[in-house]
Amino acid sequence: MPALPPLSHLGDMPIETFIAEYWHKKPLLIRNAFTDFQAPISPDELAGLACENEVESRLLIETPASGDWQLKHGPFEESLFSELPKDHWTLLVQAVDHWVPEAADFIEQFRFIPSWRLDDLMISYASKGGGVGPHYDNYDVFLL
Repeated sequence: MPALPPLSHLGDMPIETFIAEYWHKKPLLIRNAFTDFQAPISPDELAGLACENEVESRLLIETPASGDWQLKHGPFEESLFSELPKDHWTLLVQAVDHWVPEAADFIEQFRFIPSWRLDDLMISYASKGGGVGPHYDNYDVFLL
């Protein structure tokens, strides 16, 4: 089988090398993988999706003084976003590619992975100091 050409977001690495040496084996950092990246959705649109009944979303809020984390599951009332603290919170929305055509187009960049291994495109928005807290992912992730 002829070698597949490298993808720009894998640097100069051929797909076969990525699959053989990194996929399911070890982390890989590729700086500037997507030059001129434009998010497929604005923070306000992401918050709007998080208010919809059909959309899976969650909000993580950290109390910096104690290190405690609070987890809230959507759908959210729109008013919640004006009540959030100035910093140390993160909104995560699952399956944005199911709701936003530009996000569906973006996930096509990863079709070199078998389709049964691709779940969805989760998009997060973090305020200053926001994060997701200590956790384990039971799946493979590409982070931008």
